[in-house]
This record gives sequence, C-alpha cells and structure tokens, in this order.
Amino acid sequence: TPGTTRDRVSALVTLMPEFRGQGPNSGEPIQVELTDTGGYGAYTRHDSKFDDAGADLSSLTRDIEGQIAKAVANADLVLFVVDTQAGITPMDETVARLLRQGGLGPAGESQDSAAGKVVILANKADGPKWENFAYEAAGLGFGEPLIASAKNNYRRRDLVERLFVLAAGVLKAARQRKDPRIKDEGPEGSPEMKLAIVGKRNAGKSTLVNTLAGEDRVIVSEIAGTTRDAIDVRFTIEGRSLLAIDTAGLRRKKSFDQRIEWWALDRMEQAIDRSDVALFMIDATEPLSHVDHQVGMMLADRSKPCIIVVNKWDLAQGQAAVGQQGARGKPVSPEIYEAYIRKELKGLWYAPISFISAKVNDNVRETINLAFELQQQSGARMGTGALNRLVRSIVERQGPPSRDGSFAKVFYSAQIGVHPPTIALVVNKPNLFTQTYERFLLNRLRDASPFNEVPIKLVIKGRSKRATSDDAALVKNFMEQAEAISGRGDDRSPTKRRKDDQAAMAEALAYFDEPADAGAVSPDDVTSDAALAEAMLPETGPTRNRAKAPTRTDVQPNDDAPAKPSRRQAAAMKGRVKAASPAAKRAAAKRAKEDRVATALDRRAAKAAKARPKAAEAKARSKSRSVADKGTRRKGGRRGN
Repeated sequence: TPGTTRDRVSALVTLMPEFRGQGPNSGEPIQVELTDTGGYGAYTRHDSKFDDAGADLSSLTRDIEGQIAKAVANADLVLFVVDTQAGITPMDETVARLLRQGGLGPAGESQDSAAGKVVILANKADGPKWENFAYEAAGLGFGEPLIASAKNNYRRRDLVERLFVLAAGVLKAARQRKDPRIKDEGPEGSPEMKLAIVGKRNAGKSTLVNTLAGEDRVIVSEIAGTTRDAIDVRFTIEGRSLLAIDTAGLRRKKSFDQRIEWWALDRMEQAIDRSDVALFMIDATEPLSHVDHQVGMMLADRSKPCIIVVNKWDLAQGQAAVGQQGARGKPVSPEIYEAYIRKELKGLWYAPISFISAKVNDNVRETINLAFELQQQSGARMGTGALNRLVRSIVERQGPPSRDGSFAKVFYSAQIGVHPPTIALVVNKPNLFTQTYERFLLNRLRDASPFNEVPIKLVIKGRSKRATSDDAALVKNFMEQAEAISGRGDDRSPTKRRKDDQAAMAEALAYFDEPADAGAVSPDDVTSDAALAEAMLPETGPTRNRAKAPTRTDVQPNDDAPAKPSRRQAAAMKGRVKAASPAAKRAAAKRAKEDRVATALDRRAAKAAKARPKAAEAKARSKSRSVADKGTRRKGGRRGN
C-alpha cells in the first residue's frame, strides 16, 4: 500500500565480506545502521486523501519530507531505490533532481547536495530477463545501478558485497579524519534495557520518544494513527544505553479500517515480547477506555514488567474529577487518580504508576530510573532456603481451604526462572491451590520477596510417586541457583565445585517433610551431571516405608554366607561377560532356537499319540453302524422305518 512508511525505521545490519584476506572484497565485517524512510510523494492513502475520521492526510507532507531530509543529511551512503518493472517515472526524476540540488527537505530549508553519496538501486529485478530494464536507471545520472530483488533475493549476494566495498571506503575515509563515530573495538553490544512504549492513539508515545532522544526522531501529529510501525530509537542517558520502541496506537478491532492496522497490532505485540520493561501510556485528560483495558490485559497475559505512565498530567492536575466514585467534582490529585486506576486496571494492580508530562519533560528521567529498578527486580533470584521458609510460613499460617478435610502441604519450592521470576511448588494436593489462593499466595510473596512490583509466574505440581524429568530439573536447579547467587563462575576446581554442589543439594533435601526414599538423591551422590541423572531415574514402584522383599536367589545373612566380591573382582566378572565374542552369542542363540523347536515337536507328537486310540475306536463304531443299516436303505438314499 503506497504511503505505509512515514517515520524513519532503523535497524543495525552487519555487512559480511566476500572472503577474509587481502583485496577490496575482504576484511572484517562492518556494522552499519540502515534507515528506511517514507516514499517521497506518497503521503495520502491510495484511495482517498482523508482517513476514516475525516483528517486530511496531506497535512503530514511536511513531517514526512522532514524525516526523509534528516535521514539523507545524516547518512554516509544513500540508496536511491527505483522500481525496475515500472520503469523510470516522473517522480524518480524529481527525486534525482532534488538529491543533486539538496532540496529533499521541506520548502525553505536549504541543504547541501547529496549527489556524491547516492547509489542507485534497481529493485524488483526478479530474474535475468529484467536486468536489461534495470540498466535504464543509469539515465538518472548516478552511475551504474545495483540490481537486486528484495522479495525473492535475486542477486542479493552481489548487492551485499558491493555495499561492503562502499562501506569499507566510507570507513577508511572516516578513520583518516578521526570521526568520533568510529569504534575500533568492534560493533556495539545490545542495549542495557529495551523499553516498549504502548497505549491507545494520541496518548503521547511519540512525544515521549522524542523527549528521550532529544530530537524529533518520530513524527508527532494530532492525526490519530500517525505511527504505524514499531520504531527502534537508540539513545544514551547518564552513560546507560537504551532502546525505546515506539509502537502504533491501538484502537478497537471492529474499527480497523485497513489491513495495515492489523500489521501494526502484530508489530506492537512483537515489541512487547522483545522488550525488558513496558511503559503503558495513559492519557490523563480522558477516561480509561476499552482499549486501555485491552492493552492492560495484553501486558498481564505476557507477564511483562510494566509501568503505568499517566501522561499529560500538567493538563489534568487540579481539574474537577469526572466519573471517579467518591471523588466527583473534587480536584484531581495523584491519590484520587491512583485509586481510579487501581479500580479499573485490576490485572495490573502490582504495577507502579508514574505521572509525567512528556511534552515539557516533567518526571521523565525518574520514570526511566524506575524502569531500571523493575528490570533488576525481574532478574532477581531468591535463595532456596529463604524461599522455602517463606512459602511454608504462608501456607502454615493460612493454607487453602478444603472441602474434604485434607490439608495442603508444600514439600519444596524453588525459583526456576527469571524475566519474569518463576517459582515452582511441589505440593501434596494441587487441586487445593485454586486461582483465588494463588493470587493470595502471590500477594504474600511480593510483600517479602525482592520482586514486589513485577509479575510472578507460579507453577504448582503434585509430588509424583516416581521421579520424573521435572523433578530432576528442579533438583539440578538447586545447584545452579546456589552458583548464580554466590556469583562464582566456572573457574573453581573440580573438588571445590563438588563440595559446593553437595552443600547446595544438602540444603535442598533439608526441606523434605518426609524421610527420603531408599535410593533417593543424597549430597554425596551428586558429583556430576551423570550421577544426578542416574540418581533421578524412575523406580519400579514406591519404596517409602516398605521393606524390600527378598528374591528367590537371596540368601539370608548368616556367618556362613560367602563374602561380597570386591570392586576389582566385580569389574573382572563384568569384563568377562562383556568379552563374549559375537560368534559365541550366535551359537548360543542357535542352540536356544533348536531347543524351542524340539520342545514344540515333542508336544505335537504327544498330543497326536494321545488322540490316536480315540480315533480308532470312533472309526470302528462307524463301520459297524453302516453294516447294520445296509439292508434298510431305500432307493434314492432315504431310510425306511
């Protein structure tokens, strides 16, 4: 759809050389920032210049052209993309003239010519038959064009190699003039925190992004739905690198006017999933709507740390409250508005609330610091011993109600994940832990845990009679958790690691209410992953409080019993068993088969011999009967009276 892209959409791209070594197409990979801009001249919808609300979309012309001009001015290389299948159009000639004259920006803003850094790219060359048509782009005056097809990757490798050579030349010139953007220590790492800014239309998301970036990075307009894509904006605050993701404003699905809005919703959901903390923007000048509840449910379902950001607070503070029960007509204050939000957004009752004004940069920096705190809470870990004591004290003080008179018991608990914190409980009766009691348990956990303002996942499972892979994973997690909390890495000696693992396992086993099973995991057995896996193998049946029945070959202990073979003798015996040749195994299998066949033949012969006298007697009776009846048969085979 023409006019879909409006803002500058950037992404970090790594250009790979053709090979490592010497030559123009060799060297180390180069990381560049690729920026996509809106199409010049395509500002309105393809079928109308007005949106569904009656707003004139042509009013965005100056903003879109301003974004294109900034992208061209800040770029080291400009890819001028033309449509091979459509040919050279008058709009292409206009863009080429503006690039040479420096007039791509809004009217009245003078710019330098960008012709020296323009590379023509003929796109949509889907096969060899289109290459001759692609060379028509050379008539625009920017040299021989690059030929490729972005849709089916035709000549993609040639395109990447050419771009690598061009980027290497730009990089070499930048090093000579000591450009501060050059980082010889390698490409930049991932940002310390990713912020997804979500909310309904005209809530002030783009304004907040521009305030954080310190420039007009995205378009801000009174027209609802101006932002359509998820736009990544990188910036630094007090030495900390952040990535803010500006998303499209949401509205009711029944009001979606184009397919673009469905794609925008999908991009917003993806932005929430890949972010560390979400900023839920609310317009303080309007009451909470169905869309606000929908976004809140989306954040709660994804268990994403969230800050409810009340924007435009400078316009709402002190105004008469409307709709708040018990506060109607009173001046709006943070306390009144917080009570209103807690009542409406019950799924995010744990999320902190921040009152800001993004336009005047009021309380914005404090909100970012709060986001860093939530990120730390979401990644925090709680010790196994402390978590077990906390959970058991809660359940013992106020356990879940029961209809059949049974009581809930927590055998052990462990934190098995972070981002969000995930706690697993092994209990005797999982059906007693209803959804209502889980909310109560989460409330008490937040009061006494390091993650009191972030979502917590609770996994409740029953204690199985046989050890399962889940049990093994939980037990293994005790050791990993002790290692993560202590901050030690893999630089410990094997002896020290074994002792630490045994101590962690002893701490875990100390919280079993019932005595350990025969053959259960013990600290001495946990010396390696193989030993742990062997110890957690399923048993043939429950062995708790049950003596093992002696087998037919067992010998009762007495003084005359033979001594138990030593380890060396057992190993030798085991070696002799394993040393049997394949030929011997085949001979043994053949003898066993012959024995089975002989046994079957003997059984068949015995059965036949047993049946033979009975068969002879029956034959004699039949013969005497036929002789006696011989004189009574009539013609036609029928007997007489």
